[in-house]
Amino acid sequence: MIIPQIVSPAGNFTKLKIALAYGADAVYAGVNHFSLRSRTAKEFDYKSFEEAIEYTHLRGKKFYVTLNGFYLSTQIEGLKRHILKLRAMKPDAFIVASIGIMNLVKELAPEIALHVSTQANVLNYLDAQVYKNMGAKRIVIARELGLKDAQILKQNCDIELEAFVQGSMCFAYSGRCLISSVQSGRMSNRGSCANDCRFSYELYAKNPENGVLFRLEEDENGTHIFNSKDLNLCSYIEKIMKEDCIDAFKIEGRTKSEYYVAVATRTYKMAILDVLNNQFEPEKYEKEIHTLKNRGFTDGYLISRPFEKNDTQNYITSIEQGTHQVQALVEDGEFFKCKGKIVPNVAYELLMPLNAKVLECDNELGKIYKKDEKYFVEFKKIISKNHKEFKEIHSGNENQIKMPCKVNEFSFLRKEIE
Repeated sequence: MIIPQIVSPAGNFTKLKIALAYGADAVYAGVNHFSLRSRTAKEFDYKSFEEAIEYTHLRGKKFYVTLNGFYLSTQIEGLKRHILKLRAMKPDAFIVASIGIMNLVKELAPEIALHVSTQANVLNYLDAQVYKNMGAKRIVIARELGLKDAQILKQNCDIELEAFVQGSMCFAYSGRCLISSVQSGRMSNRGSCANDCRFSYELYAKNPENGVLFRLEEDENGTHIFNSKDLNLCSYIEKIMKEDCIDAFKIEGRTKSEYYVAVATRTYKMAILDVLNNQFEPEKYEKEIHTLKNRGFTDGYLISRPFEKNDTQNYITSIEQGTHQVQALVEDGEFFKCKGKIVPNVAYELLMPLNAKVLECDNELGKIYKKDEKYFVEFKKIISKNHKEFKEIHSGNENQIKMPCKVNEFSFLRKEIE
């Protein structure tokens, strides 16, 4: 059985560190306007990007660079310089969508592996073989591809397959959006998507004889007709692994939160390990994934074909709260900055990497203890790094607050929403 690699998003250096801490085998990221997520690419400059690659390699993990946009001729000279700078940093692969850019990367950085982006819409083994002949090592399969088709592709073309298992879905085919360009002048396929498919719309019917418009109402707010639910395949990991054709599980979300990266990565790592140990429990993984903010969940098209389902859209709202609220990130294990609200004598659950070692304690600052296979922290006093005491602390307060005792780096404090 193939043990799939977990490929997690690295929207910035902190998210990269969190992804690796929570079980990612590889991360993907981009820098400046040649990334398909230009908003997050601003988090990296060339210096910090090189540091991020070094950080990843020191931990024995892989780093994949996104070059999966569709570029204009006026951008090519700049892209050449960009590729040469990245080549010197020695990433493990370039993720590319355009065949012209594939040839360019082969010419300028022949020693670096090529991964074909989902934007290339690979659906069959004939297309996959063409990309393999061009030098591709891996195909990130089209999101519309079914598992049986992926298996046939794998049987007929000896190439690695990577599939999205978690995260936002685009209304457009494999994410090749046009709506944002038409409405906002922001070119999705070159990195500046405005998320127009999440907007609320009003529908009208027009009588061509007299030009009269009739509004078709869902409710007073219109309807989110383009708004895809979020992909969630955590309950199907055992089924996917038994088909023995997917080499890597990809998690979408470079623009999502640090907590999202931690929970999604940790959950899929847990599911893979449980499959290998014959302890697969879908309910356990679903509980974790549902702690995340989401647009509703769908199993997408890897398990079911598009014509077999009609539940992929969320017509009501563009975002929903998860079951839990993040209250703090304990980045260094000793101090945290508040992201929600922390008050004394209230239990906050500790979310930590799967291999975290927890020291239970009870002292003047508070206590950390285990209950129902989970760890919790309760504060008796809220004391900052500079010894200032607070009755309570809220999001936006930049003071670093002392934990009762040291915990794993990049741990989170969270509270179930009542």
